[in-house]
Amino acid sequence: MNDLQQLSGPVVLGLFILFFGASLIISLRISRKRENADGYMTGGGRIGFGISAASMTATWIWAASMYASATSGFQYGLSGPIHYGLWGALMILLIYPFGRRIRQVAPRAHTIAEVMFARHGRSSQLMLAGSNVLGSVISLTSNLIAGGALIDMLSPFTFTQGVIAIGAGVLLYTLWAGFRASVLTDFMQVIFMLGAVVIIIPVVFFAAGGPSLFETGAHRLTPQQGDFFSSDAFFNQGAPYIAAVLAYAIGNQTIAQRLFAVREDLIKKTFVTATVGYGATIIGIGMLGVIALYAGIEPVGGDVNNLIPQMAATYLSPALLALFFIMIIGSLSSTADADLTALASIVMTDIYGQNIAGKGRANPRTMVLIGRITMVVAITAGVFFAGSQLNILDLLVFVGALWGALVFPVIASFYWNRVTNSAFSIAVVLALAAFLPVRFSWIDLSGGLGIVSDVLATIGIGVVLGLMAFGFFGKRVAFVVGIGSTLASAPFAIGFLHQYPVLSGSLVAYAVSTVVCVALTLASKQKPFDFDLIKVRTGDFDPETDPIPVAGSAAGPGPATAGSGSAAAPTPDLERNFS
Repeated sequence: MNDLQQLSGPVVLGLFILFFGASLIISLRISRKRENADGYMTGGGRIGFGISAASMTATWIWAASMYASATSGFQYGLSGPIHYGLWGALMILLIYPFGRRIRQVAPRAHTIAEVMFARHGRSSQLMLAGSNVLGSVISLTSNLIAGGALIDMLSPFTFTQGVIAIGAGVLLYTLWAGFRASVLTDFMQVIFMLGAVVIIIPVVFFAAGGPSLFETGAHRLTPQQGDFFSSDAFFNQGAPYIAAVLAYAIGNQTIAQRLFAVREDLIKKTFVTATVGYGATIIGIGMLGVIALYAGIEPVGGDVNNLIPQMAATYLSPALLALFFIMIIGSLSSTADADLTALASIVMTDIYGQNIAGKGRANPRTMVLIGRITMVVAITAGVFFAGSQLNILDLLVFVGALWGALVFPVIASFYWNRVTNSAFSIAVVLALAAFLPVRFSWIDLSGGLGIVSDVLATIGIGVVLGLMAFGFFGKRVAFVVGIGSTLASAPFAIGFLHQYPVLSGSLVAYAVSTVVCVALTLASKQKPFDFDLIKVRTGDFDPETDPIPVAGSAAGPGPATAGSGSAAAPTPDLERNFS
């Protein structure tokens, strides 16, 4: 550690003041004495293309994803960051087809859990809300861990001091204006990040040896690390992440919040742009791990979370090191503030708005106060859990797999009018019960149970690929892809997949939730659901004042009553259902 360059204490403090001071000024300029509850959660649902695309890009180019991509490059070689970046980009792209349907049936909602309450009832709502609380706290913790590692490596301050300082800085500017502060500061943060990446990656590459590094360092790689089509990378990183990305796209409130915030006619444009920006940037950052692998660099203290700041401290000049510092602070802040606003929206809408006060009786001013208290509690919990310094890559894959239990029931609930609350709830509970013992190897899968696990995981392959195909091409193609991929993979997967518990656990969760949800739905005699009811049951909590527009948002007043707002004209694909 003593051989690595560091920024001096005054320089670090100056960069903190510059970055968080600018963010606070932006937040204070848009804050209002009489805060609008709906604006605090979703910006009124009228944010324009530029701000939305920048926010989506910045939110998912987060410090944890940067660190995880570099870790993947260090562990698996060149194919690691490509698996991580491409499938992460696919996650963002998958929001577009399903997002259009979600906004069509719930144009004025604030959370997916709120829509599940309108569609099914309290149990499905609380399952989705609870999983998002867990996911957002883990995400927030991951970002604070990344920030603490950065401060510890590049400054005279300690890991704990870094975690506390970053948590306080993010809370300071997010607390006042909520979601609007998050999306507006994202625009500034994404400029810092993209600009820094374009400069820093080439500098590190050439400082480490340039193209010749791939020859001089090749002997340090295992055969799997040197193979671009590494099966090790695919089964341990790529395949689990392919399964996880669909879950992130459907289950994550930070994504849903931006889906409900962007103007409905700009959904496709926004998320396609963010897809390209995320994929290119994260694959580029992951190359730092590949460079470290070829250069024979070992992470300080054996902690892969130290890898990115260690590479920067080894190869960058002081000026570029300061630029790198701002890049990482910006990336972690852009997602940490999204996690805070996501948690605030869940507590404001799903806990207070619908389960304590009740829709129509919720006090908007009380909602905003509850949202701010939630942020303070969340950042405190994040700082506390960050002390564990868990592996960021493991945290991300675990959360994605956990959400896999929810994917099919949630998607089916937006298209299939026969899905019931009991089918949804029982399917999720049983899927989680199957996921946990497989994921953590609590049971011996070497015998008959291993075959059962493999059969379910094989069905899970068909479910994942079928749902992806359904989003873009409709029901018929989805059935062909789903059944075809299950049959094609069965001879290879059965007897083999249980050797990879991370992948198997995720696929088993998909399979169990799908089979149980379909079976219970087909057995039900309940009357088909009228999707128009969702528009009536969801809507603004604060209709007396117009949501305060965000720069780049559409002009014109917002809807005046709950459940109002115009949905985009339905397309043939979106009108199809599973029946």
